[in-house]
This record gives sequence, C-alpha cells and structure tokens, in this order.
Amino acid sequence: MRLYDTKAGALRDFIPIRDGEVGIYVCGPTVQSSPHIGHLRSALVYDQLRRWLNYRGYAVTLVRNVTDIDDKILVNAAAAQAEGGSEEWWALAYRFELEFTAGYTALGVQPPTYEPRATASIPQMQEIIARLIDRGHAYAAADGSGDVYFDVKSWPAYGELTRQSIDNMEAAADADPRDKRDPRDFALWKGRKNDEPASASFPSPWGDGRPGWHIECSAMSRRYLGAEFDIHGGGLDLRFPHHENEIAQSTAAGDAFARYWVHNGLVNVNGQKMSKSLGNSVYAADLLGAARPLVVRYYLGSAHYRSTIDFHDGSLLEAEAALDRIAGFFERVDRRLASTRFAGSGVEVVPAAFAEAMDDDLAIPQALAVLHDTVRTGNAALDAEDLEAAATARGQALAMTEVLGINPLSPQWSSAGSSAADAALAQLVDRLLADRQAARANRDFAAADRIRDELTSAGITIEDTPTGSHWSIEQ
Repeated sequence: MRLYDTKAGALRDFIPIRDGEVGIYVCGPTVQSSPHIGHLRSALVYDQLRRWLNYRGYAVTLVRNVTDIDDKILVNAAAAQAEGGSEEWWALAYRFELEFTAGYTALGVQPPTYEPRATASIPQMQEIIARLIDRGHAYAAADGSGDVYFDVKSWPAYGELTRQSIDNMEAAADADPRDKRDPRDFALWKGRKNDEPASASFPSPWGDGRPGWHIECSAMSRRYLGAEFDIHGGGLDLRFPHHENEIAQSTAAGDAFARYWVHNGLVNVNGQKMSKSLGNSVYAADLLGAARPLVVRYYLGSAHYRSTIDFHDGSLLEAEAALDRIAGFFERVDRRLASTRFAGSGVEVVPAAFAEAMDDDLAIPQALAVLHDTVRTGNAALDAEDLEAAATARGQALAMTEVLGINPLSPQWSSAGSSAADAALAQLVDRLLADRQAARANRDFAAADRIRDELTSAGITIEDTPTGSHWSIEQ
C-alpha cells in the first residue's frame, strides 16, 4: 500500500511501526459553530482509510480529537451572552459537539477508538511545554502575563512540512504579540485575560490560563498513540500553521511524532471557496436534509481524497443514480438466485483491480469504476442466465460496498431509505402490475400492453420472470 506523504511530497510505501497495527491521529473539529460539508468530508476520508486498513487485516486505533476550548469558542459564547443569552462557553462547545457527532453518525462514519476533548489533557500539554522550556525551545513572557511561546528560530527544521523558509513566514496570528521575541513565535500557553471567564482558565507553573491550539494535538496524540505513531491526518487547510507547529513542538520536545502526513482536499461550492463572507456555506444539517445520508456519503466519498470537490446543483442526483444502479442489481440478483443452488453464494472478496486501486493512495474513483463494472457484468450474466457468474459478481460487489461503507443492503441504510413518497409509488405501481397480470390472465393483451407502456413512459422498467413481474426505476 502507498500513501501520499505531505512532508515527503511524494507517494511512499506504507510500512507501519508495528506489524498488523496502525495508529492514526486525525485533527477533529473546533466546536465553535455548526458543522459544514467540509467537516463531513474530512471525517469520511479517514473513515474510508480506516475501513480499507481493517479489510487488509490491520487493527486500527483511530484518535479524533475535539477542540473544546479556543479563542473563537469564547468569542462566540461572549457574543451570545451580550445579546441576552446565558449559555456558558463549555455548554456552547458541547452543543456543537453533539451536532458534529450526529452528522458523522448519519454518514456512517465509524466512531473513533478514542475521542478526547482538549480540556481533559491539560496536564499532558503542560508537561510538553515544560520540556520545551528546559530544552531551550520555548520561553515564558517576561512581563508576567502567563504567556508561553515556542521559539521558532531555536528549531532549524521549522517549516519542514510545508517547505517554507522562516524568513518568508507571516507573524503568528494566534498569540498576543505583547512580549514575543519574534512575531512568528506561536503560543503554547495563553495567560488569562481580564475579559475571559474564570472557568476557561487553568492553573499552570506560568500562571493561570489555557492552552494554545497547536499544543493540544501534540499532547493528545502522544497520550493515546505514544511518542511515535503511523499517520497524522487532517484537512489541507491545516498544514500551516497548525500541523507545521505540531511537528516543531513535538519533535523539539524529543518525540518522533508522525511517520506519515495525510491531508484531504477541501470543498468548493459552485466553483467558489466556501466561506462565511461569501455566504455560501453548506451546513451538514442542510446537506443531510437534501438527500438520503447514503447518497451524501457516496457523493462526498466518490472523489480522490486529495482533490478539491465542487458541490453544485445535480451533485446529489448523480450520486443517487449511481447508488440506484448498485441497489437495483442487488435486488435483481437476489430475486433471481432465490430458491436456486446459487442463493447466498458468491465469495465476498474484493476483486484484484479494486484492491490495487485502494492500495494506490486510496484511489477511490478507480475503485468505484471497478464496482460499477462488476455491477454491469452481473446484470449481463443475469440476462444470459449465467447464475454462477451472477453470484460471483454479487459477492464481489457486496464486498466492495462494505469496504466503502455504501452497501445499500446494510440495515443502517435500508431502514433509513424509505419515505412516504417511496411507499406511495410502490403501492401505485404494484396495483398497476396486479391489473396488468389480471388483464393477461383474461387474455386482454391490449390492456396489459397499455399498462406496461404507461409505466415505461414514466421511467419504470418491468421485468417478467418465472416468479412474477418486478419493477425498477430506469437509470
């Protein structure tokens, strides 16, 4: 298996630290506001990676953190309180955390092995900060504010992830510049300010305050995966400064840290970058309300993980059509194989071409092409009454959809896919098919043909089989 390592800037053979085990740390959400389409895509990418590694026989430990204390969380809570609200910052953070969890669950993203909150790892953060100070790579502000900064010029490798020279970097925007030695030094610990709530402050050797954003992930990854682990993941927008700063502070503190750096691409909306200023944000709740969650999962997971995807009118319709072709094949093959010696047969193993695609930096577009080719082969086998070949195709297609988390036969999706409209359509079509069967029994073939033509003109395909007539929507 090969993965594109951002730090190396190239594809690398994936060799885990321990045989049969993989440790993955993914930067999770800062729970300051409702999740949007980009948050869903990022979580889905690492769910796909995890599922494939599991299929390959690896025991995966996946850690996805929750940043539950941050400048923006405090600002948003204060703004709401200024307008008459009473919600505390920690309550706001938890409310939005639940929204993220609901979105992930709806998409079929498997829960992480561990999902630590930043506020639960304060001692571990302080331990790393103390080590950095002892090693000469961090310093406490001389003005007694309680701020502690990472000294970027003390670490010659700073900039290695994004291959930047420190001289070309802008000042760090996440730290108060009041007592920095260099404007690019970033905050490890933020001394408490008078306008911040006391509940957002923790005691430390440098004064009451709270952690900087970057130190949180260094501490949580180390706590749950150790000083060295296999894969660090996150969105492409986190490469700088967040991940650059993580590498610097962890390695400067003496930890080997992550062996592979994997970054997923972002999501545009109608060709434009999604941003609050443009007012084009697509929130998770709206997206999941626009189509079945399985359709949303297929759409968000159909592009290569490193590519930028563009959400536009028609995106979900295309995904719906693709899923209907897969579901239609499963329905047809199971119906035909029922009561034959091939029922339930077909080894559930992915084809070699699918495995090759997934092993090649998780090339899911190519893997999906193999899936759809297998569906076409299976339908052709059914047309030719080659039941053994149809059963083989069924087993392969089932294995592939399970790996990708898009098996329409899974109880998770089958129970969520019906609606009042679907039920009404099924009742009407079944009634017309019953009328057609009665007409044929009475040798009123003109009436039978008329019913069939009406259904065909409405986009409904009729298949007459020895077990009766069955219908599906044309694709």
